[in-house]
Amino acid sequence: MKNRVVITGMGAITPVGIGTAAFWQSLIAGKSGIGRITRFDPSEYTTQIAGEVKDFDSTQYIEKKEAKRMDRCTQFAVSAAKMAFEDAGINFEQEDRSRMGTLIGTGIGGMDTLHDQFKTLFDKGPGRISPFFVPMMIANMPAGQTSITFGLEGPCSCVVTACATGTNAIGDAFKIIQRGDADVMVAGGTEAAISPTAVAGFCAMKAMSTHNDEPQKASRPFDAGRNGFVMGEGAGIIVMEALDHAVARGARIYAEIIGYGSNADAYHITAPAPEGVQAAKCMAMALKDAGIEPSAVDYINAHGTSTPLNDKNETLAIKSLFGEHAKQLKVSSTKSMTGHLLGASGGIEAIAIVLAIVNGIIPPTINLENPDPELDLDYVPNKAQEQVVNVALSNSFGFGGHNATILVKKYQA
Repeated sequence: MKNRVVITGMGAITPVGIGTAAFWQSLIAGKSGIGRITRFDPSEYTTQIAGEVKDFDSTQYIEKKEAKRMDRCTQFAVSAAKMAFEDAGINFEQEDRSRMGTLIGTGIGGMDTLHDQFKTLFDKGPGRISPFFVPMMIANMPAGQTSITFGLEGPCSCVVTACATGTNAIGDAFKIIQRGDADVMVAGGTEAAISPTAVAGFCAMKAMSTHNDEPQKASRPFDAGRNGFVMGEGAGIIVMEALDHAVARGARIYAEIIGYGSNADAYHITAPAPEGVQAAKCMAMALKDAGIEPSAVDYINAHGTSTPLNDKNETLAIKSLFGEHAKQLKVSSTKSMTGHLLGASGGIEAIAIVLAIVNGIIPPTINLENPDPELDLDYVPNKAQEQVVNVALSNSFGFGGHNATILVKKYQA
């Protein structure tokens, strides 16, 4: 018999706020976290805007000596995990740590460290490279350092599936608990790629918005004027538990995770498969895993990147799978406010659907001013809407053709 899996803690570090309360208040207020890049001088770049995390002080969560040995993406992960564990009320002294695991991914990894150490190599030579270069840069370190920080001795892994990373990490962790290999998993995604090299790379691909003159209006999913995504940074981490374990310790339960789908487009390194065929199959896999009909879904937090191809293909995927019910669905993209957190996006968007269920409010898609005539779903334009949400779905699709979907429902004992 499969274990039921519930969400008991959440931690968010985002361009619109640090902590789940600040994050949620910004979402329902329709607040944008996009502005001109301040981490370096972007004057020579075609895209000069991003969703930066403001006022983050790693030493509020991590000892200063340890924080210095972590890349920014790892600092985000460990800090958000601490928030999530505190939110969950976990007493580590009363837990069997061999039954507690970690599954935190990143799409790009320690990009700041990579950039800085390459510069050191070229300017000063190999003898000046830091001995912490490799253990700061490699993509498994957000998971590894979280495991070390909290003494989590159970399954420990990372996922690297580009922009599907956070959702794949949560889905895979869900399965670990469901099959009985852990009682508690901390899972999600982290990213800190607003660095000169990464931004230059995405600019060279012509993947990002060039609405530099109006940063807060640049991310405009499903709008006719969309012309690319806006990069963001941060982390979204959740604590999941086997239901019996959560009940036994008297935990507050936010919601229950009930389904997970993951597949591949097998089509192109950056473009989605035509007509959203594989995205639709991915959502169908999650529904089958949960044992529910498409008509049971109330809200979809779309991948909604603000790129011409993604928004069109995701809309087609939703319409093909949900049929007539697609007209009743609420579909919104919180990336319109946070920007696209790449590997962390699935983590913060999982938190967004949980909070939509808990609060009965659906966050909007802001900047939807000129509807694309080809895109005709209810994208919750510009203002949050109050509505009972019993079942919510979150999509994440990544370069390389990675697709991931999770389903969360209102908890009932």
